[in-house]
Amino acid sequence: MDNREPLMPTIGVVTDIRIDTPDVKTFRVVTPDGKKAFEHKPGQCAMLSIPGVGEAMFSITSSPTNEEYMEFSIKKCGCVTEWLHSMEVGQEITIRGPYGHPFPVDTEFVGKDMLFIAGGIGLAPLRSVINYCRHYRDRYGKIDIVYGSRSMQDLVDYQEIINEWEKDAGVEVHLTIDREQPEWTGHVGFVPNYVKELGFDTNKVAILCGPPIMIKFTLAGLIELGFDKTQVYTTLELRMKCGIGKCGRCNVGAKYVCKDGPVFRCDQLDELPNEY
Repeated sequence: MDNREPLMPTIGVVTDIRIDTPDVKTFRVVTPDGKKAFEHKPGQCAMLSIPGVGEAMFSITSSPTNEEYMEFSIKKCGCVTEWLHSMEVGQEITIRGPYGHPFPVDTEFVGKDMLFIAGGIGLAPLRSVINYCRHYRDRYGKIDIVYGSRSMQDLVDYQEIINEWEKDAGVEVHLTIDREQPEWTGHVGFVPNYVKELGFDTNKVAILCGPPIMIKFTLAGLIELGFDKTQVYTTLELRMKCGIGKCGRCNVGAKYVCKDGPVFRCDQLDELPNEY
């Protein structure tokens, strides 16, 4: 039984920093004694804090099956993320969590074919689920991954995709970039159109993550293909602050993103006000 106080931070040491894209770095974090800070489930988040600078909520991008460390893929887009991007290996941060409602990997997803659809940094929250499903491969059916970004250089986890995911039996990866590049021989075009082009059958679970506009058009495309909103899941990570439903910052309608999400089935999103 984990009796930790959910708002009490743990010290984390950054042991590795990988440059993924021009504005995304992946940080590997352990406790000072070299262990994982806490256990989590795919889709859950953690609050990373730099005392005196600020704190922000990020997806835990490593799979729970990784017993040695946690990873966070972070895009530089504000005060806290800029500070994180200037960090060096060996520096300390504080970490608290895990927060949020995870993906139902051990219930609704078991025995199903899986379709992961991501745009840009949206692959980061899905990486923990993808690697969880790869680890417990016999629990799931065929896995399709559709991933697109602005350019070849903006594809997060590219080496892992081509060296590991693409080599797995029963896993098919479909990559696309927004505009042609001389060195790119793959598909060119936006993710929602590519999903419709690929024309997936509907006997599977679909999981979406990316910019809101991409989620909106991809969901519309899936419905056009015959998917029901109850088959489609997404993850929202905007505006979370306390992580336990106390501060009210992520309150949307009758929901708190930190407690009721960040993972939502798409039919649940219809209950949220339009501005979200």
